Amino acid sequence: MRPHLPPLNALKAFEAAARHESFTRAAEELCVTQGAVSHQVKALETQLAIKLFSRERQRLIITEAGRDYLTVVRDALDRIAAGTERLLQRQSTGVLTVSTSPDFAAKWLVHRLGHFAEAHSGIDLRVSATLHHVDFAREDVDLAVRHGDGDWPSLECVRLCTERLFAVCSPKLLSTARRSPGPRDILRLPLIHLDSRSDWTNWLRGVGIDTADATHGPVLNRASMVIDAAINGQGIALARTTLAAWDLINGRLVLPFPESMPLSKAYWVVCPKASAAVPKIATFRDWLLAEAAADLRQLKRLAREPASKKATRTHRSDRPSQRKP
Repeated sequence: MRPHLPPLNALKAFEAAARHESFTRAAEELCVTQGAVSHQVKALETQLAIKLFSRERQRLIITEAGRDYLTVVRDALDRIAAGTERLLQRQSTGVLTVSTSPDFAAKWLVHRLGHFAEAHSGIDLRVSATLHHVDFAREDVDLAVRHGDGDWPSLECVRLCTERLFAVCSPKLLSTARRSPGPRDILRLPLIHLDSRSDWTNWLRGVGIDTADATHGPVLNRASMVIDAAINGQGIALARTTLAAWDLINGRLVLPFPESMPLSKAYWVVCPKASAAVPKIATFRDWLLAEAAADLRQLKRLAREPASKKATRTHRSDRPSQRKP
């Protein structure tokens, strides 16, 4: 068994009093009263049954036994301070393991990792893309981005952003249309479906069009595949705000018409409540939220621009410059 150790406060009071050779100055350093320091030192002397200081003519003089003990106490306090600093440093830097879905990793996160690394070089980010919800108690993961309703009572949950479902296509595909299409015109364009051919029919019904038969076109089983197919000009697709944001902002996708539907589920940044305030976790969470907020601001500006104008400008920017040197 570990032998009984003196109280840490008593050791701190002894070390400060020995260094200053004064209970008063030690009290000022420790932000306590002079009487408190004197009481702590006397209690330590009683516990050790050793006289640590002599009081001569209102001077505080450390005894020989006190000097020997001071060497031990200082070394111990220095080791505790150094170990504490290393522990706190690990909380702010080092490896940070993040779990996300493959779609979120591919269409949102991976494009931005360079920006995070530049701003936070001390954090060694590890991203694990998986379809299952991570078990924080069993897996070595610090933080996750989940898609759902945010109902995970045991976790700290912060919504990344609100989500809507809207149509997207490549600027080139839109530029070939004879006129700017509306929701009723989608049958004139090839459609790309996610999971089943009911998605477009349900979306059209949600925006007030009940009679359209939108069951033609290929069916893909990953949202990232659907978006990439739309970027390649293979058709018009339905996409969520978060997954389409990067490609919309960078001109690889456009909104052919403004109609959209709100979604009840969204992406959430989650971690155990006990670790929510760990500096490196808080840093990454704040960065995610700032990136998502910046996306929404840019998407609002894009929404105010006519789709045909956006398509023409983007399509022209892809052509080689005809300006003569």
